[in-house]
Formats: sequence, structure tokens, C-alpha cells
Amino acid sequence: MRSIQLRVEVAAADPAAAFGLVADFTRFPDLAEDVHAVETTPGTPRMSDWEVNFRRGIMRWTEQEAVDHEQLRIDFEQTDGDFEEFRGSWQFAAAPAGAEVHFEVTYDFGIESLAGIMDPIAERVIKRAICSVLTGLFTDIAVREGGEALDDLAQPVEAPTASRAGGQ
Repeated sequence: MRSIQLRVEVAAADPAAAFGLVADFTRFPDLAEDVHAVETTPGTPRMSDWEVNFRRGIMRWTEQEAVDHEQLRIDFEQTDGDFEEFRGSWQFAAAPAGAEVHFEVTYDFGIESLAGIMDPIAERVIKRAICSVLTGLFTDIAVREGGEALDDLAQPVEAPTASRAGGQ
């Protein structure tokens, strides 16, 4: 089982506004090349069906999501799909240039003999997708933690500026 974290500061008017934009997962395919499709079914908990590019194919899963607008938090867990286990959270908080986004996920493909190959690829795909989404929504982002799998991306390490805070 592997756990990864990504902490990113985004230029947004406030954490609640940033949370509202990110909580609409159906926008992700337009913002991240690796996210093929996301369909959500409203309710408590909310359900989402995901299709994400992975190696030469597509990973598919359904997750249930507890969306807490007051705590600015989304907890998710796979209910069906290609992972043996997949769960995590999004948490939003105030930051100097707008909002801090803390994304955390724990996953297991259930194939121990291939974990050394598949886990790093999954980490990179997940982190790239998150950074693509955040860049698409807020333009200015700064990866504060977890950027080691993203060393070839220049844009996510740029610091957000207060003058551009406000999001889109």
C-alpha cells in the first residue's frame, strides 16, 4: 500500500471559493490531460465514476465522497474499480496568497510483485492530474510538499502572488 501527499498553495479569493471550484470533479477532464472522464451522482454520499489514463490503458473506479462545505473537506473511498484499495481526502485552508490545498491518497493495486513498477507511475499520474486541475482553475500555484514526482514541470513551483489572487 502506498500513501502520497500533495500540498499546494493556490491564488484564490478565499479557501471556500477554492473548495467550491475543486469540488466540481466533472470539470477535471477539461483541466487535466490524464483525466479521461468523471461523472458524479449527487447525494449523501456523492458518488463519482472515474476514468484516468494509466500507462497504455485506462484505470476505472467508482468512489463515494463525503463533501463537507463547512470544514472545506472531501473524503473519498473507492467502492468498485481497478484498485484493490483507494481512499483519501482534499482539505482546504487559508494561506498567504489565497488557499492551501492538501491532497492525500492511499492506494494499493493488489499486485505486490508489480508494486515497485506501478506505484511510482500512479503517483506521478495522480500528482500531475492534481497540479493540472489546480493550474487550470487558479493559474498561479506553488507546490509546497510532495513535488518530487513532478520535477519536470516548471509551472507548479511558481509562487502564487497576492496581486493575482482571486481564482477564475
